[in-house]
Amino acid sequence: MGSLDTSPPNSLITGIAHINLTVPDDTLHLATEFYGTTLGLSPRAVPHLQKGQLAWFDIADSGQQVHIAFGEPSDFEKHSRRHPCFKLGSPAALVELQRRIWTHFEKGGDAAPREADRPGGVNSGAQGVEYPERFFARDYAGNRLEFTL
Repeated sequence: MGSLDTSPPNSLITGIAHINLTVPDDTLHLATEFYGTTLGLSPRAVPHLQKGQLAWFDIADSGQQVHIAFGEPSDFEKHSRRHPCFKLGSPAALVELQRRIWTHFEKGGDAAPREADRPGGVNSGAQGVEYPERFFARDYAGNRLEFTL
């Protein structure tokens, strides 16, 4: 009898189709302002029967998406460390996006991020040489977001 290959498969998962973040009821227009305008993601049509319940955004031409859906009130009672991490294409893009998020944070408004790392400051994540250049923010609903190279 031959030996079984116990090495882990290395090509079954090829990427992430989408991440799903939750927001309070009736705030999809705020998602469009933050994820579409501030982050620069492209809004995408949602299934016909779910209009008004979801917002979808394309991440460039990667085939990956951010989905926004309504959550339960308990989803927003405390901050979570769970978060997606968005990869940027260059150090200049990372700096530009951090500046855009910080500007929206300072401007305020219903769609403004609740928290944002100040450009040029120490990021709010764990520190160490193992971590690449990055920064964090929390969207208007309190979802933690990481941005890195």
